[in-house]
Amino acid sequence: MGEKDIAEKVLAEHNDVFADIVNGFLFHGEQVVLPEELEDAKDKSQYKADGRLHELERDVSKRLKDGKVTLAMVGMEHQSKAERFMPVRVGSYDFQSYRAQLSGRNVGRVYPVATMVLYFGMKRWPYPRNLTGIIDMPERLRPFVSDYEMRNLFEVAFLEPEQVRWFQSDFRYVADFFVQMRLTGDYRPAEKGAIRHVDETLKLLSVLTGDRRFEEVAGSLPRTGGVGMCEVLDKVEDRGLEKGIKQGIEQGIDKARVAMALRMLQAGEPDGKIAEYTGLPESQVKEMRNQAVPGSGS
Repeated sequence: MGEKDIAEKVLAEHNDVFADIVNGFLFHGEQVVLPEELEDAKDKSQYKADGRLHELERDVSKRLKDGKVTLAMVGMEHQSKAERFMPVRVGSYDFQSYRAQLSGRNVGRVYPVATMVLYFGMKRWPYPRNLTGIIDMPERLRPFVSDYEMRNLFEVAFLEPEQVRWFQSDFRYVADFFVQMRLTGDYRPAEKGAIRHVDETLKLLSVLTGDRRFEEVAGSLPRTGGVGMCEVLDKVEDRGLEKGIKQGIEQGIDKARVAMALRMLQAGEPDGKIAEYTGLPESQVKEMRNQAVPGSGS
């Protein structure tokens, strides 16, 4: 399992975050699923293809329990890029879960299974969300082919700002980041609120944005509780400033001009104005922007 896969899983594995994501997207913030009602479900299966054995496993899955009785299972997938054949994957996950129930002993009932796909792309999902929509098939056969709908795909960056308030866990900071970056190209964290799962939240932001500074500053912060996004962003920007100054010095640029340019970037000044004020080439300013502005790359 790669580093990216692990980072995407660990935040949602916390019951408070998982329940919050379910309540936010499925029930618009109503507290239907409680953290204490959830238990981990290792939902995986094996299949043979090309003469080799492969394993199919959800990013995160949990059972909703009422005492000892399982009421439902919810799986969760994270997608930073759109994938055309996602309905096939989702269908495979769901039916493997149903098959596992039928293969158990003393089957008296089959509980429902739902898969949520959290898509963090800055462009709309471009592909059909149902099985027959992605299959090349003669029209004469279409009435005889069973369809399967990927019903629970959520485009995180396309939430409305007021919808971000549906979430109460650390996922709210992640959603708010993507919504603001899509709308304005900039991120200004709320003054109030503290991250509970600091390490997991920053690592998730790091892998989803490709900005390694979030992960780099995580080690200098408490792993749990008491850290606001303003403090995180200050450290991320300081890290970008350090990198930018070092890079500028290596390229023979005066340290004071580099530092001034980076501070102006962080203040939201346009590249042309910064270039004119500092005397740096505008191409150099654009390159520095990628170092100094969270979400624009590392």
